[in-house]
Amino acid sequence: QVQLVESGGGLVQAGGSLRLPCAASGSIFSINVMAWYRQAPGKQRELVAAITSDGITNYADSVKGRFTISRDNAKNMVYLQMTSLKPEDTAVYYCRAIGSSWNNWGQGTQVTVSS
Repeated sequence: QVQLVESGGGLVQAGGSLRLPCAASGSIFSINVMAWYRQAPGKQRELVAAITSDGITNYADSVKGRFTISRDNAKNMVYLQMTSLKPEDTAVYYCRAIGSSWNNWGQGTQVTVSS
């Protein structure tokens, strides 16, 4: 099992930046993909960005050019650097770890972008 703990959320003005760290612990060797999802009030949870163990990244169209996902395997961390934030980026952001036959979620961290 892998445990995930997100942090770094908060209130920021439009145009600002935030970095969300996610700390992984447990069976780290079994993680294939680390990803960030978000869920806004009244909306479905959606993929924001993902990164494979080989460093291949994938982004939602809505965040391309503004968000960057990265991972530090030595520290068992994954990060989501968010820049040029917009009010529509307001959501609870969740970290997800995916193995070959399992996946786990963190508890989420709130990001609020004011206009």
